Amino acid sequence: MAPTAEHPGGAAFDAVILAGGEARRLGGADKPGLTVGGRSLVEHVVAAVAGARTTIVVGPERPIPGVAFAREDPPRSGPVPALAAGLNEVSAPWVVLLAGDLPFMTASHVTALLNAATTQPPTPGRPTPRIPDNAAGPMSRSAAGATSWEAAPPSGDARERTPEEWVEAVGGVVMVDDGGREQWLAGVWPTARLKRALAAYPGRSLKGLLGPLTAVRLALPGRPWFDCDTKDDLEEARMNVLNEWTALACKELGIDPATVDRDLILDLTKEVAHGVARPAAPLTAYLLGLAQGAGTASDDSAAKLITLAKNWGQATTETLTDD
Repeated sequence: MAPTAEHPGGAAFDAVILAGGEARRLGGADKPGLTVGGRSLVEHVVAAVAGARTTIVVGPERPIPGVAFAREDPPRSGPVPALAAGLNEVSAPWVVLLAGDLPFMTASHVTALLNAATTQPPTPGRPTPRIPDNAAGPMSRSAAGATSWEAAPPSGDARERTPEEWVEAVGGVVMVDDGGREQWLAGVWPTARLKRALAAYPGRSLKGLLGPLTAVRLALPGRPWFDCDTKDDLEEARMNVLNEWTALACKELGIDPATVDRDLILDLTKEVAHGVARPAAPLTAYLLGLAQGAGTASDDSAAKLITLAKNWGQATTETLTDD
């Protein structure tokens, strides 16, 4: 397939994002609406599929521009009915299927999935991509892009395919986590095949539906498969954002990140916010930075400020009664 305006990898695609689960392990919270890095989880995922012709979010409507919404019937009846509701709105030859709680998913990860789906197994001596009629062995692909057949492709006639026939032949791509486990809510699928399989599928498991359609299992750098099922997951995602921001801020300011005791600064701002006043927290961190830059701060200045904030009530009484 030649590259198109829709996607640099050459695949015109729609996106279906499932964002209507019950979030039992989060106490029934509106999981896709929880924020990481200043925007909701589902907004992170919507941004990752910005190149889609149409993005369908299956779940409650939210104020997200340029997104179509659908609901499974009945609501919260599971991922297979939710997928069916989203697929009703899909017309592109490929569909990117994602969960609505993937804070580390980016457009580059989606590009990698699509490129894996639209890359042919090599056929020596033929410049035109060709797929054996009876090729059934799924491919695996690493983050580096190397492709190998999990089972050797069977011998048999091979012929040139039209783009439509080619999409039908190659199957889908599912992302795997760092333990090699398939993440069925992070993948790319040929739309026509998926719709036919779904129409004939009586089960409730995405694995049962998507497993037979899988051609490539793809591992990617970072943790794009990481989802927020628990409060600990959500906190980890938020701390990751903090790590990224710290690194970027240090680079912008010309500071060696190794010299920044982030946890100590966070303890300081927490104690000042709770013990003094919220606006005092960033102000105190700024004042400490000025003192360090001027060389007037001691090695234990942050610890002294933490103690001062914890004893703020007593400190203000003493200050106000000083002669």
